[in-house]
Amino acid sequence: MTNQDFGRSNDTTRGQDGKAPNIKGAASEAFAKVSDVARDAGSKAKEVASETAFTVTEQVKELLDRQIGNGASVAGHFASSAKLAADDLDRNSPLLAGMVRSVASKVEGYADEFQDQTVDHLTRTASDFTRKQPALVFGLAALAGFFIFRTMKSAPGTTASPSIQPIHTEESGQTYG
Repeated sequence: MTNQDFGRSNDTTRGQDGKAPNIKGAASEAFAKVSDVARDAGSKAKEVASETAFTVTEQVKELLDRQIGNGASVAGHFASSAKLAADDLDRNSPLLAGMVRSVASKVEGYADEFQDQTVDHLTRTASDFTRKQPALVFGLAALAGFFIFRTMKSAPGTTASPSIQPIHTEESGQTYG
């Protein structure tokens, strides 16, 4: 045991510069750099996706705002036409002319009200109304669903349930069902 030198390390563990290489440290540093690059790429991708989504959302809102304005214009034209029809009906049926004129005035009022509205404002108004009158909103939704179901069921090409029809027999002359 006297020939042992504990102060020197084995020559195979030294690098070319005389220092022992730290593989674990180098791997850790490389992993950190790759991790940083991946994090930067991920944040840039999120930023681009967010900007794209915002741009698309804004374009859709602009399109819907224009459509609301166009719909209000069409409703205004309809109201004007209904008033002309009411003037024509005055000669033959003044009561009917008054009803048509009343409906035309309401449609015109709605058209004027919706002319300068935005999608955001209409959404907020609908949300407030739903919050104040939930039973009415859900009742109307159920009624609309029922009518849509009935319309789809009775449309040509769909299979409807067989109707119950009375059965008439020739022999007895009686009707069953």
